Amino acid sequence: MDLIHTISSKTLELATLSDIIFYDKKIELSEEAISKINNCRKYLNERMVGQDEPIYGINTGFGSLYNVKISKDKLTQLQENLVMSHACGIGDKVPNNIVKLMLLLKVQALSYGHSGVQLETVLRLVDFYNNDVLPIVYTQGSLGASGDLAPLAHLALPLIGRGEVWYDGKVMTAEAMMKHFNWQPITLLSKEGLALLNGTQFMSAYGAHLLMKSYKLSYFADFIGSISLDAFDGRIEPFNELVHLVRPHNGQLKTAARIREFLENSELISQKKQHVQDPYSFRCMPQVHGATKDTLEFVHKTLKTEINSVTDNPNIFIEENEIISGGNFHGQPLALALDYLKIAMAEIGNISERRTYQLISGLRGLPTFLVDNPGLNSGFMIPQYTAASIVSANKQLATPASVDSIVSSNGQEDHVSMGANSATQAYTLVYNVERILAIELLNASQAMSFRKPKTSSPLIETFLKSYQTEIKFVTQDEIFHDLIVKSIDFIADFSIENDLIFD
Repeated sequence: MDLIHTISSKTLELATLSDIIFYDKKIELSEEAISKINNCRKYLNERMVGQDEPIYGINTGFGSLYNVKISKDKLTQLQENLVMSHACGIGDKVPNNIVKLMLLLKVQALSYGHSGVQLETVLRLVDFYNNDVLPIVYTQGSLGASGDLAPLAHLALPLIGRGEVWYDGKVMTAEAMMKHFNWQPITLLSKEGLALLNGTQFMSAYGAHLLMKSYKLSYFADFIGSISLDAFDGRIEPFNELVHLVRPHNGQLKTAARIREFLENSELISQKKQHVQDPYSFRCMPQVHGATKDTLEFVHKTLKTEINSVTDNPNIFIEENEIISGGNFHGQPLALALDYLKIAMAEIGNISERRTYQLISGLRGLPTFLVDNPGLNSGFMIPQYTAASIVSANKQLATPASVDSIVSSNGQEDHVSMGANSATQAYTLVYNVERILAIELLNASQAMSFRKPKTSSPLIETFLKSYQTEIKFVTQDEIFHDLIVKSIDFIADFSIENDLIFD
């Protein structure tokens, strides 16, 4: 397998991004990208020689200071001042894997030749990525409108020898990092600071990471839900394709097909039932899980467009001899998509907790709280409390951030997307869903043990055998925190093929 990904004009697919991350591939610029970057910078240099008229962000101030003309001898200082003054992020540090994605997506966006950056600047970003030099970026500070200004300023600071980076397992100053690699700070030319700071790479990096994780959790929700269904002595009839062909939402059809496949040749699902219907949390998995799948497809479409786009400002068009100040940095498409992702994934957690509740309720031959000697043992009573608490928190996190807007820059930036808040809220919410599913799996595995000697499908039995080597049957009360953490780690570390996740 080629362990180098070449940045080019070829569409960057989510599955490709997943492979780059999974195999820890290095990146390089294609000859096409190098040519586009150089040609655009050459055009801008030549254009600026005789340019006396103001061009926003190139020889003017920024935001509401757009009318302030800057002399040619101050253009480098203008760009460096921009990076430093906008580096006012605060709050928690952005996770390293998200920062690394920000670097990759920023390189991708600058490679199209509409941003006017030096090749040297882009190559240094490539060096950062390939050497795991990860700038310290903070979660708070972006309005998601003029690009992710504060986060991207922190991403750019080390280019000029400022700020901090994570390297070799520790935080160090950019200056110390430069000495280690024997690198010199980049001297930013006209427009470069603005090209680095304008853009949606903070929102996009969060979105890409969370979408990949959400696809995996969607798959797991179907699989764990199938285990719970079998452990609850549920019925297979609601998953018959005939039911779903007369209401043929794609996600619904896919979920029903998956569950039928997961439960194929299950002794438990095939046995005669004493009941004619199951609760909605089991029976309606195709409709609920499926609606989330359809939402993920919408988010995927939006994100795919975004990560293959030019999102800084102004945009340079060489052939048309135009430098146009527009609004491609505005994060509204991502803000709406990330809010939609939050709502859809919250519902996966919501219905999962309901299945957990059914499993511990002493129904259909299962012991109350899934433990022998209930009363002496509380058993699985409180893990459901934990899941319920997280579900409630997710309902609050799922409130759309994109419906808010606060005026900034003296009214020049009078509508903002708040997509960065959508992104960080989505991060917490999606990881919460993983915890809720881990608790359901813990309960379903315990419940399935009470069904022996009857068995589930070969696929589920093989999975549970692996799971139960890490998380064993609970015979009497123990510290459930430890079991939940092990269950979360099991899901997080479990590898699923891309074609199964993204199919």
